[in-house]
Amino acid sequence: MYKLIKMCGKAKRGEFVTPHGTIQTPVFMNVGTLAAIKGAVSTMDLKKIGCQVELSNTYHLHLRPGDKIIKKMGGLHKFMNWDRPILTDSGGFQVFSLANIRKIQEKGVYFNSHIDGRKIFMGPEESMQIQSNLGSTIAMAFDECVANPSPREYVERSVERTTRWLERCKIELDRLNSLPDTINKKQILFGINQGGVYDDIRIEHAKTIAKMNLEGYAIGGLAVGESHEEMYRIIDAVVPHLPKDKPLYLMGVGTPINILEAVDRGVDFFDCVLPARNGRHAHVFTKYGKINLLNAKYELDEKPIDEGCQCPACRHYSRAYIRHLFKAKEMLAMRLCVLHNLYFYNNLMKEIREAIEGDYFSQYKTQKLEQWGGKA
Repeated sequence: MYKLIKMCGKAKRGEFVTPHGTIQTPVFMNVGTLAAIKGAVSTMDLKKIGCQVELSNTYHLHLRPGDKIIKKMGGLHKFMNWDRPILTDSGGFQVFSLANIRKIQEKGVYFNSHIDGRKIFMGPEESMQIQSNLGSTIAMAFDECVANPSPREYVERSVERTTRWLERCKIELDRLNSLPDTINKKQILFGINQGGVYDDIRIEHAKTIAKMNLEGYAIGGLAVGESHEEMYRIIDAVVPHLPKDKPLYLMGVGTPINILEAVDRGVDFFDCVLPARNGRHAHVFTKYGKINLLNAKYELDEKPIDEGCQCPACRHYSRAYIRHLFKAKEMLAMRLCVLHNLYFYNNLMKEIREAIEGDYFSQYKTQKLEQWGGKA
């Protein structure tokens, strides 16, 4: 259940009550594709850096170790030792990324495993069954994510199919939640808005899925080829047609600037591999923008990554030391930078929530954009 606490312009401050705890929104979900954050970060670390929600991947966990194995191990929460909310995506985006080895039909999608090439079928029912086996808190509906731009005629047909798939997801998850051996009988379903970069298709689809009275909604199919300006235009078009009293999730986005802009337009949930991926390559976020610790100017720099930051890396180590670790190819370098970047994102969301509650989000956003100077 979602409770809207405060609005500052269109920005929403809310609480989302789930079977695995209450999520304070806006929130950034830390991406653990294979039930682990890349960069040697544990679930114990996630708690220390303020992570509220962990996100795992249906497609990848289905392939390895297998969702049935995870079910036998008591579900994903027990398997990875995480007692807070988990969102699992449906596998739809991974199918999109396998464009050269997939075949889309009304019943679902045939594609080949990226691991061993074996043929796999996934449709709405299969996606729900896998996510039910995982026992995640929030399951995403199975959809088709199209590249931007795509021909209008194709996008229209794709969105109609995605709507039919959503109806099937809802029926199947209701069935699964009623079974005696289901791990999480209160699993929540989020529907996904699609429509490429066509405002009218997006709006009609938003109106259609809003009538299904789901517990949450997502805007999908963005950050896949369109400009930031196009993305913001689509968010502006779609948000008014989705329920304000339900959480809204912008999938796969994004940079700190993207997050501020989307919060300003009414978005509650975010996820992105960017902070962990950047951290593994020595690119770290600071209050004055992103820096590359491999640059020679940090060789004798005794300062922490970001002065005033309370993450484990900044409290104990210097830029010079972390740079040395990267040069020496020590795994600790990646770990410290991933911890820092995830702390930065989680703390950013905490500050955003405080700014909305304090009715100064607009000033906060302006200040941050000036500080980052476009470098975030």
